[in-house]
Amino acid sequence: MTNFESIAKEISKSYKESDITLFSSELMLPDKNEVVSVIDDIQHLFFPAYYDVVNNSWESEEFCEKYISSIYFKIKKQIELALSFKSKRKVADEAKKIADEFVSKLPYVHTLLLKDVQANFEGDPAAQSKEEIIFSYPGFYAIFVYRVANLLYKAGVPFVPRIMTEHAHGKTGIDINPGATIGEYFFIDHGTGIVIGETTVIGNYVKIYQGVTLGALSPRKGQSLAGVKRHPTVCDNVTIYSGASILGGDTVIGEGAIIGGNSFITESVEAGSRVSVKKPELIIKN
Repeated sequence: MTNFESIAKEISKSYKESDITLFSSELMLPDKNEVVSVIDDIQHLFFPAYYDVVNNSWESEEFCEKYISSIYFKIKKQIELALSFKSKRKVADEAKKIADEFVSKLPYVHTLLLKDVQANFEGDPAAQSKEEIIFSYPGFYAIFVYRVANLLYKAGVPFVPRIMTEHAHGKTGIDINPGATIGEYFFIDHGTGIVIGETTVIGNYVKIYQGVTLGALSPRKGQSLAGVKRHPTVCDNVTIYSGASILGGDTVIGEGAIIGGNSFITESVEAGSRVSVKKPELIIKN
């Protein structure tokens, strides 16, 4: 017969011995569902024709204010929970300040996203309309979530930005760290399997296709590399085709370069370069 009591004692012992909080009645963390709810509310606010039934009797400003208020109070609560985990001091005032700044920057993020829609439409001949991109493109959704999460990352909020981008990662297969720096008119096509690391810097009018990795050259030093630039810089007007891996914090892809599919790059590429792998020999046996 299974000895439940013995098993429970073993696991309970690990609670006490671990340097990580594993069991506590006082531990408060952000609510993942509420964080996702904030993302949904912002999506409704930015693109109501696609995600909300707009009552025509409402003024548009009244409609916006309704959502902004909801977003503000939800995110303030989650920020406070996230900050309180790392600090025993009172964090309500700090959470309010960050939430105030967060909602004040939503118009800026909205403007950036409309530029991303334009870049997606111009870059994809299969797109039948900009509306199709907003409503159905996973690459655009991943960019949308990243741009929202990046505001909180830059404000020093733990947990919440990563919850947001991992939610998008799970839905789209596109992994954009909230700490990455990404310029205007960003285009992701197909998208599945893309990885963009925390210290990546991407300029304006950059196009990235499926399976691209913008990663660290070597993570073996672990936490000693925290805060160090370990991911590449991609300058303006660069195109990176499917399956390419570009690694290292000192690696710079110059303006206007084109990186061919399946390229493996660990050193800088000059502006205007065309990089491709040697064509493999094709053997056909009849």
